[in-house]
Amino acid sequence: MPITPCSTESRNIRKVWISKQGFTPFLQKKQNQMNPYYAINKKMKHMNFKQVLAASAIILTIPVTGNWKVDTTNAKVNFTVHGPFGTVHGSFTGLEATINFNEKSLSGSSIEASIDAKTVSTGVSLRNSDLRNKEEWLNTDKYPRISFKSKKIEKTDKGFKASGDLTIKGITKPVNVPFTFTNKESMGVFAGQFTINRSDYNLGKPGGSVGSVITIILTVPVKNS
Repeated sequence: MPITPCSTESRNIRKVWISKQGFTPFLQKKQNQMNPYYAINKKMKHMNFKQVLAASAIILTIPVTGNWKVDTTNAKVNFTVHGPFGTVHGSFTGLEATINFNEKSLSGSSIEASIDAKTVSTGVSLRNSDLRNKEEWLNTDKYPRISFKSKKIEKTDKGFKASGDLTIKGITKPVNVPFTFTNKESMGVFAGQFTINRSDYNLGKPGGSVGSVITIILTVPVKNS
């Protein structure tokens, strides 16, 4: 006997055929779309994904802080001394330093640096020789390094200030070094300037043709390590 579309057997055959053809997931999708919470949950998933992307972008732009490795080749330690016959300009090279600097955690930050005193250069050979070899000046064979070690780093209106000890010719005196720090991603530059009185470190004889105040200018490029 032929099966009519309206018969019970016809309806059962259609159910079996629909199930075999995978029509059930389609029906489930329709049911989900009719559920008001389905649309909300789907939207929240997309929002969370966008939020993750936004957070990642923010993290990438946060300045890297912590341990910094000095670019010794490009670091500049310059000095000037004013006197009655003009200004003497000089420099040192080969800066070595251990820098742990985090502007959000200054209490845990520190700077320890030293330089080879024999690298002193003023552009005049005879003067360079006197500075390196004479006891009244640096006597670099006896005192090969000039060093600084911070005790405290503070925030200031113009940047930061490192308070610590500067040692020249075996004489240690407290100094304050104002400095700024600029950085982009993993690179940065410390720049500072401070003065010392040369008589505090037994540098040269009092008076004469050499000024009593020495200005030291620092430009120190670094890379996050």
